[in-house]
Amino acid sequence: MVRSFSDDPVDPSVLERILHAALRSPTAGNAGGTAWVVLTGAEQTALYWSASTDAQWRATSGRYEGLARAPVILLSYASAPAYVARYGEPDKAESGLGAGPDRWPVPYWLGDAAFGVMTVLLCAVDAGLGACVLGAFRGAPRLAAAVGVPEEWTLFSAVALGHPDGADRPSPSLARARPPRPARIHYGRW
Repeated sequence: MVRSFSDDPVDPSVLERILHAALRSPTAGNAGGTAWVVLTGAEQTALYWSASTDAQWRATSGRYEGLARAPVILLSYASAPAYVARYGEPDKAESGLGAGPDRWPVPYWLGDAAFGVMTVLLCAVDAGLGACVLGAFRGAPRLAAAVGVPEEWTLFSAVALGHPDGADRPSPSLARARPPRPARIHYGRW
């Protein structure tokens, strides 16, 4: 994850390739229940920052200045109703998932949104860009109103995208030891 960007614009053709790939990521039942809002340039990306942060956070965050220079912010949205409707169609009705979002033990719309975000991250690396996933911790309703998102869509996350400026500081999370491989991979049984 890159958390400090230059304000150099992203080539529009590169951005389009990344978005095309994101739309080709897996979607359960070919439901197409994920969508993107693309914010480019300082005026549009400021909408994200003003909706998802407050003045105190911006003043005290050691990373805000570098993050705010990202020339692109991609907003990943998912629609539970799209999946419920799709799984209510005749070829999927037997699953019972068309009865409502509470019937889903694992919400496919969240998995599909994650697949799209991962696709964006991988494509960014391939294009020589930096990217950072920004969690949907606060301000999602304000952001949705600011960019005109219909009510049935939920913000999954945002991705800041641009050229790294070289001033990024490593995340303190990198100092944490990873669990050993045998604790995470199990052959034949747990």
